Amino acid sequence: MTLDWEQVVVDAADPGALGRWWAEALGWVVVNEDPDEYEIRPEKDRLPGLIFVPVPEGRTVKNRLHLDFRPDDQDAEVSRLLALGARPADIGQGEQSWVVLRDPEGNEFCVLGARRR
Repeated sequence: MTLDWEQVVVDAADPGALGRWWAEALGWVVVNEDPDEYEIRPEKDRLPGLIFVPVPEGRTVKNRLHLDFRPDDQDAEVSRLLALGARPADIGQGEQSWVVLRDPEGNEFCVLGARRR
């Protein structure tokens, strides 16, 4: 039996706006712009992707699942993401080597530091 990871589903108040933001943040391509399923991928035929779906309720608590990203230059990437509209987040992490940010709808994600060798 095989199990392939297809995508991560993200609940959103505005799937198109949030999907466009993440496409810009990640440099990914849009593969579906339906109002009920806005999907982005690293490349048209490459998985896994992110799919944004509408939900009527707003986010009320810390995410149970979040994404971690490891850039070449953490400071530069955090600055770029903040310029795109991300916001700093304090989820009780204290002083760490990673930076916690929120996307425009408040979903947390982490920008990691350099990988230890």
